[in-house]
Amino acid sequence: MNEEIGMTTMRRWEIDAIGREHLRLRDVPVPVPGPCEVLVRVAAVGLNYRDKMVIETGRGLPLRFPFTPSSDLAGEIVGLGEGASRFAMQDRVISTATPDWIDGLRPGTARTPAYRTLGGYYPGVLAEYLAMPEDWLVRAPASLDDRQACTLPVAGLTAWFGLVERAGLRAGDTVFIPSTGGVALFGLQIAKAHGAEVIVCGRTEDEERTRQIGADHFIFAERDDWMEQVYRLTGDRGADVVLEVIGGAHLGQSVELAAVGGKVCQIGALAGFDFTAPAMPLMLKDVTIHGIGTGSRSALERLVRAVDHAGIKPVIDSCYPLSELPTALDHLGHGAFGNVVVTMQD
Repeated sequence: MNEEIGMTTMRRWEIDAIGREHLRLRDVPVPVPGPCEVLVRVAAVGLNYRDKMVIETGRGLPLRFPFTPSSDLAGEIVGLGEGASRFAMQDRVISTATPDWIDGLRPGTARTPAYRTLGGYYPGVLAEYLAMPEDWLVRAPASLDDRQACTLPVAGLTAWFGLVERAGLRAGDTVFIPSTGGVALFGLQIAKAHGAEVIVCGRTEDEERTRQIGADHFIFAERDDWMEQVYRLTGDRGADVVLEVIGGAHLGQSVELAAVGGKVCQIGALAGFDFTAPAMPLMLKDVTIHGIGTGSRSALERLVRAVDHAGIKPVIDSCYPLSELPTALDHLGHGAFGNVVVTMQD
């Protein structure tokens, strides 16, 4: 089969130990798909801040070295293992970042929540070819190119799962988003597609672009009174849904800004994994906090249909060739407007 695709070796990023200094781009054999597996020619990979954290700190995950980072790919089926039937040759696909979660509630127990993700438990996708179970993929949106489509598995799905599948976003709701990163801008676009009013808080230099994407209001994060601005814009009612992508003590601010009966989708941990929130507003306003960790394969398929139907176009901050992964990670660390993408072509 490898001879049929015209090559027997490929490039793949690996770490042999935790730390950026251990990143290596290596030439390795092109894998052969086993039973019920497919061979994917990877076209583009969407980077998430989690990928940077896994490389640099390990995040306490059971990494088996050499380990390949990242979870989000868009590519093409170029090989079928015995019994594989979900896809045909040349089908365009994207990955599911949490491949064991097909539908319904996430796997796991109260004692041991499940966190078996690509690029965190399972080997990741920063490679030119991947052999993987066919159940770990879904069809790519017909309306997006590969660079756009590769941003859906984590950034897009996380925003969708929080706003639509858990918070039950409705037309006329007010949504507050305190960021302009990949998940945040997906949240903005998804909220607008559902008829919501959206308030975004971000850097001054991002105001014009954020408004062009559809933000109804933009608040400068540098202002000391940014929370007062949210109260003023909502007539003190607050936000029906808050897409909390920062974490740490910022969760408490989101609780304070939530409307009576409001919902907070806790997603990010940029400010730390130890979350804090004031008890009285949480209780007196009957605020619901949804912990969001990506979403199921079925939810990703629903997002794909919504993207094609609503014409949502992911915001791409920048694209880097495969060989420039370290530079892409630096860009991610400095803060991106939207998504950072790695392409297989130099």
